[in-house]
Amino acid sequence: MAGSSGQQAPDYRSILSISDEAARAQALNEHLSTRSYVQGYSLSQADVDAFRQLSTPPADPQLFHVARWFRHIEALLGSPCGKGQPYRLQASKGRRVQPQWSPPAGTQPCRLHLYNSLTRNKEVFIPQDGKKVTWYCCGPTVYDASHMGHARSYISFDILRRVLKDYFKFDVFYCMNITDIDDKIIKRARQNYLFEQYLEKRPEAAQLLEDVQAALKPFSVKLNETTDPDKKQMLERIQHEVQLATEPLEKAVQSRLTGEEVNSCVEVLLEEAKDLLSDWLDSTLGSDVTDNSIFSKLPKFWEGEFHRDMEALNVLPPDVLTRVSEYVPEIVNFVQKIVDNGYGYVSNGSVYFDTAKFASSEKHSYGKLVPEAVGDQKALQEGEGDLSISADRLSEKRSPNDFALWKASKPGEPSWPCPWGKGRPGWHIECSAMAGTLLGASMDIHGGGFDLRFPHHDNELAQSEAYFENDYWVRYFLHTGHLTIAGCKMSKSLKNFITIKDALKKHSARQLRLAFLMHSWKDTLDYSSNTMESALQYEKFLNEFFLNVKDILRAPVDITGQFEKWGEEEAELNKNFYDKKTAIHEALCDNVDTRTVMEEMRALVSQCNLYMAARKAVRKRPNRALLENIALYLTHMLKIFGAIEEESSLGFPVGGSGTSLNLESTVMPYLQVLSEFREGVRKIAREQKVPEVLQLSDALRDDILPELGVRFEDHEGLPTVVKLVDRNTLLKEREEKRQAAKLAKMKIPPSEMFLSETNKYSKFDENGLPTHDAEGKELSKGQAKKVKKLFEAQEKLYKEYLQMPQNGSFQ
Repeated sequence: MAGSSGQQAPDYRSILSISDEAARAQALNEHLSTRSYVQGYSLSQADVDAFRQLSTPPADPQLFHVARWFRHIEALLGSPCGKGQPYRLQASKGRRVQPQWSPPAGTQPCRLHLYNSLTRNKEVFIPQDGKKVTWYCCGPTVYDASHMGHARSYISFDILRRVLKDYFKFDVFYCMNITDIDDKIIKRARQNYLFEQYLEKRPEAAQLLEDVQAALKPFSVKLNETTDPDKKQMLERIQHEVQLATEPLEKAVQSRLTGEEVNSCVEVLLEEAKDLLSDWLDSTLGSDVTDNSIFSKLPKFWEGEFHRDMEALNVLPPDVLTRVSEYVPEIVNFVQKIVDNGYGYVSNGSVYFDTAKFASSEKHSYGKLVPEAVGDQKALQEGEGDLSISADRLSEKRSPNDFALWKASKPGEPSWPCPWGKGRPGWHIECSAMAGTLLGASMDIHGGGFDLRFPHHDNELAQSEAYFENDYWVRYFLHTGHLTIAGCKMSKSLKNFITIKDALKKHSARQLRLAFLMHSWKDTLDYSSNTMESALQYEKFLNEFFLNVKDILRAPVDITGQFEKWGEEEAELNKNFYDKKTAIHEALCDNVDTRTVMEEMRALVSQCNLYMAARKAVRKRPNRALLENIALYLTHMLKIFGAIEEESSLGFPVGGSGTSLNLESTVMPYLQVLSEFREGVRKIAREQKVPEVLQLSDALRDDILPELGVRFEDHEGLPTVVKLVDRNTLLKEREEKRQAAKLAKMKIPPSEMFLSETNKYSKFDENGLPTHDAEGKELSKGQAKKVKKLFEAQEKLYKEYLQMPQNGSFQ
């Protein structure tokens, strides 16, 4: 076999015939001395056959050619075979072979767990169809303004949805309903309609007083029968306010005051007695309402308001939205099949679900979510609705635990044709029919508020599994926690009912979302000033970090200068960065624990701040690439959570919607030039001792630029940091600084105010008033008068300070 150019493979026949191994090695060495030794030289089978006769390399140093080739072949072909055992040439034909490779042990990957209300445990989340996730969320019943209780549920589900979709990369199909047929809607629509008609008649004062008195009689009965303390308190408040508004009108009528004065009293009473009169009008005239359009007009208006609120909160719209009014034929078919399957029965034009029949079936279970609540008549009646719990309606049921699938419509109620006579859907069946139509016999996730578990969701499960004849309509049931207002249940009776629009007047959508992210989605969240202050501080903390990183990245550097050598500090920070990413991933796997995530993000930013401060202390720029990577990661996570609403490459957007990127990239170069010019002017002013110029420079920083949403931060020995910040935030900061400075000044006793000014004064009297200037000269009368005036002004301020409630006495 050919080797290098001009060489031929040797003839080993004469060598192999030598029986003595030492002599054979000597002969082999002589032949090899005429042959080049090259690492990787091509081998023939003759080479191999010659060397297989040797068990070990020869010890004689003169036979180095044999020893060298022996080791070469051994390296290529592995350990030598026993005598007579043939070597097997590898396909590499003379090339070195790779050593055996073993994969690393690695770590067990973290899997997503979700708290499943069906088991009351955290379960590994396994979708039924690969990465596809089918999800149904109970939407609002649209008869009034959306409130913070709605925000609690829909922001929380929006966060969960975004995390599953954008972090865990599931293909989420998200369906939500709008309940636009319901007892509450029917009653509210009739009340609004009848009250508007009443106003159009412009009742005389005497007639209004008579009607209010008539309305108060059944209202008083209702008040006496009410046992719920919150509801009773609300009714008592209405009664009290109506009585207060009634007295001025009665006096005005008795005194025969002018029309304008009487009309003013009428307007006040109509406003205060609106709920009272509306309820009374509905009880007396509600059954006469025949205009069905009013039952669609009200929910259509409030649905529009709901969508606007969700958009303002940056809640993603559902992939598909279902309205009950559009699915009535599907609901009728759904009810019919439940009846056909033996789990429903018709009674007096209504259809009820037979809970006993369903529970007795071997393949079904009733009350999966809250079995201990089965039989709770108060909860069941609340689920049936105010218009469906009359004695005659309740008597239609085989068992008090049964619930309506379809309700026969009474006069003054909307109706649709069906096999059992004209009627309307029950509350629970609506979600089952709509979700079943779109998602089929089994969905991955069903979500709703904690208070919907029983009876609504338990009844949904029962009727749906009765329809599909299965036991797995929902695989994972997620319920968001309650929302309290400063530790109390939100209710109109406590006057702490907060609409989403009201909340957004006080705080931004991001701040509300951060507050939610800082709490577990499944636990009670207390919406209070303390909760929101924590969210505001968190937002400010992150924003300052982003602004500092942006300032570092704006520093001019050539293309190679952006890659800097890492020292121990950078290596340590990078290790912490990866540790925090791991901790964040584990927290998200643990039931999407955003509270822990936010704490880990805060800790990471704190480590970055310490690193930047340490670099600043030694007058060195921090490593821009490392800080940029961390800032981009945090930005990415906040985008996933929906806390950054717009496209922003790094940090929170600046300016109005849709303008942030253009604003920052457009104005920052000019601000940088202004900053550098100002720094140059300040340097000259200090050198030339021109304090007026330094004062103007400070005024630009403290008074003018904050009005434009610009913050200049001066640092001794370092370039000025330029930041674009929300204007209102800057103005608030400025006011807080002024108040703090004023308070600090107020704390100084007048007897001490001049003592520290040794550069101006050298002697003082017993009250602390200066008597001599720094050079020892006695103050002139004019100077003495001036300091005395300042002393008296400080005396006044100090007295005010001592009288402040939080002080009380000298401190």
